[in-house]
Amino acid sequence: MSSVLPLSEVVRVNEIGTALDRTLEPDAGSRAKIARSLDLASLDAFTATLTIKPARVGWTLSGRVVAEAVQTCGLTLEPLPVSIDQVFSLDLVEAAEPVAGEEVEITLDDDSPDIIEDGRIDLGQYAVEQLALTLDPFPRKPGAEFVQPAEPADISPFAVLKAFRETDTADKG
Repeated sequence: MSSVLPLSEVVRVNEIGTALDRTLEPDAGSRAKIARSLDLASLDAFTATLTIKPARVGWTLSGRVVAEAVQTCGLTLEPLPVSIDQVFSLDLVEAAEPVAGEEVEITLDDDSPDIIEDGRIDLGQYAVEQLALTLDPFPRKPGAEFVQPAEPADISPFAVLKAFRETDTADKG
């Protein structure tokens, strides 16, 4: 995705309270921007229902993304309509201030929480991210099959020389 987000709905953590519910339904212009950023032929409908609740550490963002999109078949380049209905849940924590002289430990755990910067959570960013994660990266229309193109005749440099020599002797004869 580009540096300019196609959908942005920022919430400050001090607005959350006991829970915060939001429903995002971007207009046609925003859906067109999202479609371009995700390389979709079109995004006809997109709704994200999101809930943020405080957790033991940080917050939990849960929600549901529902969309009607059109991808392009990777084999036939024909339009491929897709329906998406995905439920998700993420853990969010505020960035810890680094202590001078302290080592920073980096883990590559799949379940590590997302970091909130400047006390702001962009719900639009998470909605588009979940849509992107749900899309098939290699869309293929049902029944579309890859047909291996015929191999060109083996043309080695020696075969070319042999053919040249045969035409040369035929011309002399």
